[in-house]
Amino acid sequence: MFDVFSHALLGVLQPSSILLMFLGVSVGILFGSIPGLSAAMAVALFLPVTFAMGANAAMTLLVSLYIGAVSGGLISAILLNIPGTPSSISTTFDGTPMARNGEAGKALGLGIVFSFLGGLIAFIALLFIAPMLAKITLKFSPIEYFAVSIFALTMIAALSTGSMVKGLLSGMAGLAFSTVGIAPIDGARRFTLGIEDLTSGFNLLAVLIGMFAITEVLLAAERFGRRDQQNPITVSKIKGFGFSWKEFFEQKWNLLRSSAIGLFIGILPGIGGSASGILSYIAAKKSSKTPEKFGQGHPHGIVASEAANNATIGGALIPLLALGIPGDGVTAMLLGGFMIHGLTPGPLLFHSNANLVYTIFAACLVANVIMLVLEFLGIRIYVRLLRIPKYFLLPIIVLMCTVGAFAANSQIFNVQTIVIFGLMGYLMTKSGMPIAPAILGFILGPIVETNLRRGMMLTEGDFLSFFEHPIALSFLIIAALTLIIPLVKTALALKK
Repeated sequence: MFDVFSHALLGVLQPSSILLMFLGVSVGILFGSIPGLSAAMAVALFLPVTFAMGANAAMTLLVSLYIGAVSGGLISAILLNIPGTPSSISTTFDGTPMARNGEAGKALGLGIVFSFLGGLIAFIALLFIAPMLAKITLKFSPIEYFAVSIFALTMIAALSTGSMVKGLLSGMAGLAFSTVGIAPIDGARRFTLGIEDLTSGFNLLAVLIGMFAITEVLLAAERFGRRDQQNPITVSKIKGFGFSWKEFFEQKWNLLRSSAIGLFIGILPGIGGSASGILSYIAAKKSSKTPEKFGQGHPHGIVASEAANNATIGGALIPLLALGIPGDGVTAMLLGGFMIHGLTPGPLLFHSNANLVYTIFAACLVANVIMLVLEFLGIRIYVRLLRIPKYFLLPIIVLMCTVGAFAANSQIFNVQTIVIFGLMGYLMTKSGMPIAPAILGFILGPIVETNLRRGMMLTEGDFLSFFEHPIALSFLIIAALTLIIPLVKTALALKK
C-alpha cells in the first residue's frame, strides 16, 4: 500500500498536477464563499473540462474543487453572517459574533486552520481505514438511517437558545416546509396549492440564502435606516493566523471529537456536511464548561463546525470509493466523473485501478495544504470586506444571492423562494425565534420521512420491529435521553 501511495504522491507533486490543484482550490474557494454557489455546482461546471484529461488529472482537479468549496464557505459565514455553503451554517453562530467583537482575523484563522486539520484527519482515515469503515455502513438499513436522523432532530432542543417552545416551533416550521412537493416513495403531491413550481418543493440553497442572507440584509438595512450602529465591526491587527499556541492546544479534544463526528456523518450517504457541522457544534456546546458563551463569539463553536464539515469530505469519499455509493451531492458528481472515464467505483477499483485510488488520496492531502496556504494569504484581503460601506455591500450581496439562487436550477421560482424565506427569517428573528432549528428541520425532514417509509416497507408496516435492530435502538434511546434529561434538570431546578 505504501509503495503505491508514495508513487501516487510523487505523481501529484508534479508541476502540472500542482497547477491543477491550485486552480481547483482557488475556484472552489470562490464558489464556496459566494452565497448560492456550491461545491456541487463547481464540480458540475468543471466536469466537461475533464473530458480531454486523463483520469488521474481529472479526479485531482475535481477533488481540489470539492475541498476548496467546502472550506471557502467559512469566509462569508464569518464576515457577513451568510453561510457560503450549507456546511457552513453552524460557523455563523459564533463566527459573526467574533467578527463583530473585532476578532474577524482570529475567527477566520481558527476556521482556516481547523478546516485544514479536520480534513487532514479525515484524509488519513480515508487512506488507512476506508475499506473497513465502508463495510460497517453496509449494515445500515433504512431503519438505522431513520434512527440516526431522529437523533439528529432531537438536537433542535440544544439549538433552542432562550425559549425552548420557540425553538421547537421553529424546528416544526422547518419540518413542515420540507414536506411541500412530491412525497418520497409513492410520488403523491402535497401542499402544492395547484402551483406547478411547488411540485419539486423548496430548493435547499434558496431556503438557506433566504433565511440567512436576505434576513441579514433586512436586519442590517433596518439598523442602517435607524442609524443604529450597535456593535460596529472593527478590524484589529492580525498576526499569523490570529490566535496563540495556547488557544490552539485548548482545541485538541474539540478537534478530535468534531473530526470523528464529521467522518462518521460523511460515511452515511445523504446526511451531509450541514448536519455534521451542527451536530459537532452541539457536541462542543454540551461538553463545554461555559456553554452560555456559545453564540456570543466562542472559538470552540467555529472549530467544531469547520473541523467537522471538512472531515465530512473524507468520510463521503469512503463509500464512494469502497462501495460506489455517493455520500452526498458532490460525490454524486464525482461518481459522474468516474463514469466519464469509463471507471466504476467499488471494491474492484482498489485492484484494477489502485494507482488512481491512491492518486485521489494523495491529491486530497496536497489540495488540503494548498487550501491552507491560499486562505492564509487571503485573510487580510477578506477582512477588508468589513470596511466596505453597507450601502455598497448590501445591494451587491442581494445581487449575488439572486444570481446564486437562480443558478441552482435556472428557475425564477428560486428567486421568489429567497424573498419568502428572507421575510420569514426576518419575522422569526424579530419575534425571538431562532433560525437554526428551522434549517435543521428542513434538512433532516426528507431524510427522516424517506427512511421511515422505506423501513416500514421492510417491516411490512410493523414499527415495533424497528426496536429489534440494535444500532437503531441505541440511537433512539440516545435521542430520547437527549430530550428527557434537559426536561428533568429543568424540573429539578424549579423545585429548588
